Amino acid sequence: MHAKILPFRAKSQTALRTGLIATTALLIACSDSATQTQTPTLETSATDYISGGQLDGAGVTSALTPVSTARILANNDAEWITHGGDYAETRFSTLDDLTPENIGELGLAFSHDLGTDRGVEATPLIADGVIYVTSTFNIVTALDARSGKILWVFTPEIDKSQAANACCGVVNRGVAMHGDHVYVGTIDGRLIALDRKTGEPSWDILTVDQSKPYTITGAPRVIPNAKSETGGALVIIGNGGAELGVRGYVSAYDAATGEQVWRFYTVPGNPADGFEDEAIAKAAETWAGKWWTEGGGGTVWDSMAYDEELDLLYIGVGNGSPLNHRLRSNGERENLYLSSIVALD
Repeated sequence: MHAKILPFRAKSQTALRTGLIATTALLIACSDSATQTQTPTLETSATDYISGGQLDGAGVTSALTPVSTARILANNDAEWITHGGDYAETRFSTLDDLTPENIGELGLAFSHDLGTDRGVEATPLIADGVIYVTSTFNIVTALDARSGKILWVFTPEIDKSQAANACCGVVNRGVAMHGDHVYVGTIDGRLIALDRKTGEPSWDILTVDQSKPYTITGAPRVIPNAKSETGGALVIIGNGGAELGVRGYVSAYDAATGEQVWRFYTVPGNPADGFEDEAIAKAAETWAGKWWTEGGGGTVWDSMAYDEELDLLYIGVGNGSPLNHRLRSNGERENLYLSSIVALD
């Protein structure tokens, strides 16, 4: 079994134009190994593709335009430039030329084998005719949305032993975009900004304490930086590991520089060390015993949404650690902010 991304070709130009986003976002598992391009492996590097003549995207990538907040808000249905389709992550498209009556006219345009028989859970993003998709161990591939040609491949250097910390496989849920960058989180807790045209890293920062069993399997999110006077943005990333005893948090980084702007912890730490803010001090009142010795859990491993009118970021907070309430908090109190939706200013 190999994971493939399968866009489809419509028999009518109208259906092709309006159905591109919905059809290119389809990820399935397929045992057919025939592909239009070289089949990548986890060991294949971008250099291998270049030497093999697979990278043929100069004309496509030269036409890329920066992704801005205004462009995301415009929600152009010819593209899918942010996770969930818009800041609210409604995953809704207003395309209406593709109907139950003509859906049968769709046919296979190309297939691209992602070169893995492990989990693939990414929703591709599409901007300026380029598909950006991730696969196992955070390999990022850029494809020409019209032909399926590989434009570039980025393979991060990852200590694959970190896979032991992943509760549910070395999956990844996709990238984020802003300006001239594509952003990806890695299974070993890093956040990397890639040049959209070349796939070369612009910055690479560590977001976790690697001595603890943190992972990142979620897609980054990009939201406006309300304090920026130049249209800057923040890259938001959480982490996983609640099943293994970590303390959850979500962090914001400057989209241009990678500098950490803020961090919000979802559960309180050791009271002897003091609390990071008033919200965490209040949360500590809902815990009992020595919860901090077991981490507490509450990781923000993926789900988020942003309200641009209220300038609020909504995060989904995961389960506690340990799962058993009696072990975690003597069976007492609510344990904020576990298993909650939290709105952050």
